[in-house]
Amino acid sequence: MSDTTPAFVGDHDIDQTTLDIIESTLSNTRYEMDRVVETTAISPVIREQSDQFPLIADAAGRMVMGQFGSAIDTILENSPFDREDLEDGDVIATNDPYMCAGAVSHTPDMLLLRPIFYDGDLVGFSSQWGNLMDVGGKTPGSMPVQARTIFEEGMRLPPVKLYKSGEIDSELLETFAHNTRLPDHAEADIKALAAGTKAAETRIHELCDRFGKEIYVEACDAILDRTRDGMIDLIREFIPEGERYTFEDYVDDDGMGNGPIKLHLEIYREGDTVYLDWTGTDEQVPGTVNFLLNEKMFKMFTGVFLIMAFDPLLTFNDGYYDLFEVTLPEGTVVQPEFPAALGNRLPMMARQFDVLQATFSKLIDGFSVAGSYGTSPNLVYAGTDSEGNDFQMLEILYGGIPARPGGDGLDGHSWWPLFRTVPAEYQEAYYPLSIDEYSTRTDTGGAGEFRGGHGITKVYTFEEPGAITFQDDRAHTYPWGVDGGSHAQTSEKKLLRTDGTEEDLPSKVENVAVDAGDKLVFSTAGGGGLGDPLEREPAVVAREVDRGLLSETAAREEYGVVLEDGAVDEAATEDRRDELRSTRDEPAAFDYGPLPDDDTLAKRIADERREFDDRHD
Repeated sequence: MSDTTPAFVGDHDIDQTTLDIIESTLSNTRYEMDRVVETTAISPVIREQSDQFPLIADAAGRMVMGQFGSAIDTILENSPFDREDLEDGDVIATNDPYMCAGAVSHTPDMLLLRPIFYDGDLVGFSSQWGNLMDVGGKTPGSMPVQARTIFEEGMRLPPVKLYKSGEIDSELLETFAHNTRLPDHAEADIKALAAGTKAAETRIHELCDRFGKEIYVEACDAILDRTRDGMIDLIREFIPEGERYTFEDYVDDDGMGNGPIKLHLEIYREGDTVYLDWTGTDEQVPGTVNFLLNEKMFKMFTGVFLIMAFDPLLTFNDGYYDLFEVTLPEGTVVQPEFPAALGNRLPMMARQFDVLQATFSKLIDGFSVAGSYGTSPNLVYAGTDSEGNDFQMLEILYGGIPARPGGDGLDGHSWWPLFRTVPAEYQEAYYPLSIDEYSTRTDTGGAGEFRGGHGITKVYTFEEPGAITFQDDRAHTYPWGVDGGSHAQTSEKKLLRTDGTEEDLPSKVENVAVDAGDKLVFSTAGGGGLGDPLEREPAVVAREVDRGLLSETAAREEYGVVLEDGAVDEAATEDRRDELRSTRDEPAAFDYGPLPDDDTLAKRIADERREFDDRHD
């Protein structure tokens, strides 16, 4: 046995090996929490699509491992009890965004929080939240498009103890589930979330058994401090000091004819502190796209960008939050005032990612990222079948991820890395519909040396009368290209009726009646390209034409690649590229697509909504 003394970490009384074991165990526990939830929930949006998010925090409520940052302090502040009132076996539940500062951002997201005790002392918290299929409100799925307040978006549960000392409050759970359209789903999924938090408690108890409570607590501090030290290094290396960088982008509309909706971000650095200011962002809107952006969540997103771009082995957690100062003006679409509607906050959430990465593209030399498909589209199909059985399907769809340095964007992918597509076989087995097509949309990703991801087309045939509600975005604004890359294509929705009529639909609609045999063609936007398309390897272009990702026309007109019987004609390609270089304008830093001025776009959006409403009154 070696007699070498283990290296200790900074000012912490813990050796490197022990710290790595504890950190790796907590990292694995995060995924175990998800797996427990997925295998015990019954709703497809959790069981099949993995729309749930775990968190492990220390006794102070700081996230040590997870994805969205911690709002434990806010949850406890808005609860009827103090920290001293917490007991072993308690589990707190809430789905009210305003009671957790936007840690969950709309009412279908249910969050369960478990304090974790060891030998009578509080050593941390675990939490898990997931998207329930329904929590009541004016439309199935609880994500109405035309709601003006959160009161129309379903049952709101303030932070209360769902479990007390290990015993579930059955009356509370039954009361909540009774106010949903799918009470069995709600009850099962909430219990599954509780099981996820229990899995974390079990693993933390094992760590305390193995290393001792004091060492576990010290390890949590060390993990947080190690991340903070790593973030300081990233800030000093990649964010220049002394200059201010800004970017603006727009969400199309709020589903009620109001738009475009501007987001404006300014970033600058002073010392080791990075300032992020959303002043200049538009005021909150009447519709449901307002996004109650949790300040800690946005700090998390900012740090994740830097970590994933430059140091992906660094754990992201709450340790670096004091290095970022965030300004979120009250009354804006990123900090709406109660009781603003929040149900379809996803376009705003995704667009703040776009704006954040575009601002970083300006300030970090040699690191640019294009624009994305701009939301997490969702579709609800609900009704009563011919046998008198109620049905309700909820699905999240995906689009084109933007190109990034050194790589193409992903086709038909979620913003959240762990999300999955619901299998067509599952949908056809459990719901009265068939999936006629699920395909990549040719030519929808922006051209570039690195191509933007393509959107998808999914075609549904409804087999029973019912109604559909959906939200998407990027129907009027384009995902931009960067550094010579081209913008991507926009989203489209079309309803094909059994009588042969066709109707183009806006990107956000509520309770549109459909009959048996009607088809919905749901097409999402692509992601923008990066870099000069004429620098893309011709053989790659030819391969993508062969796979149906690009057309021969796009290969010739956008990439300057000429094909003959599917193979690259090298001489003709060289001539074509020389021709394109000599006739094109100097590429812009950002290609926003053929957008009209704001007033013209606003009129187009308002006219589209008015015409749709006139048809469906």
